[in-house]
Amino acid sequence: MAAAPDEYSVQIQRVDSFNNYSTSPTLGLDPEAVHRKAKLGRNVISPPPTHYWKKALNYVFGGFNFLMWIAFIVTLLSYQPLGGADPAAFNLGVAVLLLLVIIISATFYAWVDWHASRIMKSIKSLIAEEANVIRDGKRETIPASDVVVGDLISLSMGDRVPADLRLIETSSDVRFDRSLLTGESDMIPGSVDATSDNALETRNLALTSTFVVQGTCLGIVFAIGDRSVMGQIVSMSGETKFKLTTVQREVWFFTKIISAVALSLFIISIIVWAAWLRTSFPGFETASGAIINSIGCLTAFVPQGLPVCVALSLTIVARRMAKRSVLVKNLATIETLGCMSVLCSDKTGTLTMGKMSVQNIAFVDEQFSIEDIQSRLRTGSSVPTSLKHLHMVSRLCNGARFEHSDEVDVPIEERQIKGDATDTAILRFAESVPVTDCKTLVNAHQQLFEIPFNSRNKWMLTVVREHSAPDEAAQEVWMLVKGAPDVLFPACSHALDANGQPHVLDNAMRNQLNALQAEWSGQGQRVLVLCRRSLSSEPLKIDFERGNPNDIEEAMYTEMQNLTLVGLIGIRDPPRPDVKDAVSIIRRAGVRVFMVTGDFKLTALAIARQVGIISQEKVDTISEMRNSASADRFNKSYVHDIKPLAEDGVRALVLTGDDIETLTCADWNNVIGNYTEIVFARTTPEQKLRIVEETKARGDNTVAVTGDGVNDAPALKASDIGVVMGSGSDVAKDAASMVLLNNDFASIVVGIEMGRLVFDNLKKVILYLMPAGTYTEFITVFANVFLGMQLALSSYLQVCFSILNDVVMSISLMYEKPEADLMLRKPRNARTDRLTDWRFFFQIYLFIGLMMWPCAMSMWFLYMSQQHLRFHEVILVYNKWTDGWQGYSNDQLTHFVSVGQCIYYVTMVFMQYGGLLAVRNRRVSILRSNPLWGPRRNLMVPVGMTLTALIAVVNLYGKGLQSVFGTTPIPGMFWGIPFTFAVGILTMDELRKLIVRTHPEEVETDMLNAGQILQTTIFQLSEKIRISDVVLRQRLHLINVPLTYWDCNTTVISSSTSATPWLLKYGPGPPTRTH
Repeated sequence: MAAAPDEYSVQIQRVDSFNNYSTSPTLGLDPEAVHRKAKLGRNVISPPPTHYWKKALNYVFGGFNFLMWIAFIVTLLSYQPLGGADPAAFNLGVAVLLLLVIIISATFYAWVDWHASRIMKSIKSLIAEEANVIRDGKRETIPASDVVVGDLISLSMGDRVPADLRLIETSSDVRFDRSLLTGESDMIPGSVDATSDNALETRNLALTSTFVVQGTCLGIVFAIGDRSVMGQIVSMSGETKFKLTTVQREVWFFTKIISAVALSLFIISIIVWAAWLRTSFPGFETASGAIINSIGCLTAFVPQGLPVCVALSLTIVARRMAKRSVLVKNLATIETLGCMSVLCSDKTGTLTMGKMSVQNIAFVDEQFSIEDIQSRLRTGSSVPTSLKHLHMVSRLCNGARFEHSDEVDVPIEERQIKGDATDTAILRFAESVPVTDCKTLVNAHQQLFEIPFNSRNKWMLTVVREHSAPDEAAQEVWMLVKGAPDVLFPACSHALDANGQPHVLDNAMRNQLNALQAEWSGQGQRVLVLCRRSLSSEPLKIDFERGNPNDIEEAMYTEMQNLTLVGLIGIRDPPRPDVKDAVSIIRRAGVRVFMVTGDFKLTALAIARQVGIISQEKVDTISEMRNSASADRFNKSYVHDIKPLAEDGVRALVLTGDDIETLTCADWNNVIGNYTEIVFARTTPEQKLRIVEETKARGDNTVAVTGDGVNDAPALKASDIGVVMGSGSDVAKDAASMVLLNNDFASIVVGIEMGRLVFDNLKKVILYLMPAGTYTEFITVFANVFLGMQLALSSYLQVCFSILNDVVMSISLMYEKPEADLMLRKPRNARTDRLTDWRFFFQIYLFIGLMMWPCAMSMWFLYMSQQHLRFHEVILVYNKWTDGWQGYSNDQLTHFVSVGQCIYYVTMVFMQYGGLLAVRNRRVSILRSNPLWGPRRNLMVPVGMTLTALIAVVNLYGKGLQSVFGTTPIPGMFWGIPFTFAVGILTMDELRKLIVRTHPEEVETDMLNAGQILQTTIFQLSEKIRISDVVLRQRLHLINVPLTYWDCNTTVISSSTSATPWLLKYGPGPPTRTH
């Protein structure tokens, strides 16, 4: 770790920084000082420099453009010097066209990149980064960019540190998350004393962009913007490295494969010409002609529209998500959402509105609604005597505060409050039932010590001293505590009744209070118990003013006993109105929704039922789970197989944090593999993290986590995709990969749909491009090189079809709306469901492609037969195709080839109409999803069809193109026949869809059996020749055989170690070389 700069070393050791920065430890900076210091610069870290030349190179040579460069260079060489004294203008025209393709592609990539980044930048500006400062003695909330050196900054749990601070006051439990700087996830305690000479390790500095994950503190700013530690790191690190998204990685892999095949075929074609055709059939092709004809290998096999469609899809996604006010930090987020199989959601602020309000209060002998209490106060009726004591604990043991203390005339419901939702609700309650004037109450007590609420303790403690007696020794000192009933009940020995009389808290009273807690929790209310204890009755050896905070905290833990239970408070946090419908849609999409909350079990269950996470009347507990018939079902299963099956039905389970601590490996298999509806209650951040990790480790689950609080941050980071509400804490926003700025839970549904749609549409693009754009084009090159036939599609028309006709038509697929069953399918398995697989290529080359190229080639031979050139007089001709062949002159033969090439081209253009309409849907008939009207309307389809037809007309009738590239008009019948081919292709695909719809299980079983036969054959061969297990694993990995094994006896989880069903027959335990 790097040593701290000199200025940081000074700050680490300095005892008094106030004079140096003209500030006050209590008042902060005065307005003049703020104005003066603001001129020195804003608190903004300059972004790393962008290397535009690298981006430009990526635009120019990225995707398939580098193949276009190869084609351009060799085409230029075929013109000169290989073209001889009279080079063909055709060659130069093709070279110019290829260069134009490169320029247009590079420009398009640059525009898409700029457009997507502009959308992301604009939506990022919607997230406000703020700082709580003390200026001129007043607390203010200002933009973080306006912080100046010398400002006093107040930080509390969940805040992002806005600048580099030297801590001058800290609570005993303050902790920082410095993982952004150090990479270490452990929480770092804060203190006012230096603990190291290293700025990144000392505990008395709070550094920019780190987070307060616990406690509170006060610090003085000594470095801002580029002079902060984070600013220096950013300036040294340079530009952020580009990271491929999931789909981009798949497309890049596909691009490399196709490019390698195309380049190999081009080289083979040249070698065949040089080694065989040139010597065996002299005069068949010149060097220049061979190169031009072989260019078809590059242009034919390259689906040039694919990178364009990928780039376009990212732009469309960015625009649609921006409209939903969703900040996507990385577009991979959308792709991952499409794979999501489990959603672990926090309750408070995510499933619920986070707008809590106190509904009921209760004492040991009586309960009241808030409406009843407020009515009594308005009418002057008597109220319970203990309400005064409850009011005192509510107001003084509270971590929330009003942001603007001068807003006394503003209704309590509208006043801005800084603090978590629970404390905010209790503060509003205390202000709304003024049995004692709140301001007087606060001024009459001095706070001596405080332990803020945290998700581990689940309580808050405050020690206050009354100012009522003039003698300090006679002043009453109170320990005030509020928190979870199940945590604080054991520490209580007495309880106040409604009249303020204390009673010994016996078993009958405890049962009564437990029943009340269960009743309120069953209604979805959060229940808190408020307690107190006098510390004046017996002398305490604690110096609250000068003692060490850690020692005082330890003493308070010891004194947490013999508490007097003042009363209970029931707080209601209503579910968000959009959550129930969203959960229903998510579940129909095959995604399991788990609730993971720190709240009480019954409260969590009640809310889970209200929002649709729990639908079953019977909810299993841990003991029922362990005793169920399926408890040992997955003990010796693959980790990929640990998931509920459709025939299992829906089962519900509720587990508490205490239950989670006792779960074994087999228990987790049972939980994740057998239950569809799960509620995890009373969980700590560590337990939330464990839930996410255990779920990810089984069933090929892609796990998303939603949350908004500091305690959700570890789980958000560990998940495949973290989603946070816009109202969430800065810590949660930093950990998440997607922010719902408008707090709209339904945006998750949109994200899932978008993720699936992007992947779906890209598959459709490839399925559309490959049969004609690669297969049908390549057949002409193959027939020319190996079968001695004239090139049935000129290099110019090949290039034109690939980069104009195909691209125009394929772009329309990116605007396709979701298919009707898109959100009814099972989630895509990111491990096994690839962008392309053998079934995909089967449909390309043995179904659609096998119809297209014979149709196109038949049009070539039909035209030749009309010219009295029979099949055997066209194929295997080689160098015989010259002046005098079958009585025709050279000019006539050249004309026949030109017309035939244009017929082949037009046939491909119009056949693609059928191909496009066929790939728009996987199973649904065109009759129910036509592009002109209805739910699947996509007017870009007819627009694309019209444009591709116009391109064909221009190519055939453009005078300049005719003179340079040899294109020519064709007989009218050849404009009409291809439409019948398009109808035929569409009809055949409609029959395929009908079979799939009628017998879906049989079709899927046959396809899977074919894949299984292939896998079994490979394994049996490997057994016979006894190859090593390392080689065997490599072979099986190539065809995506499940390679992960789980053994609960060894607690081994490995996604990189191979194991097969046949290897596992040797018994439990990870596979060995012997097996």
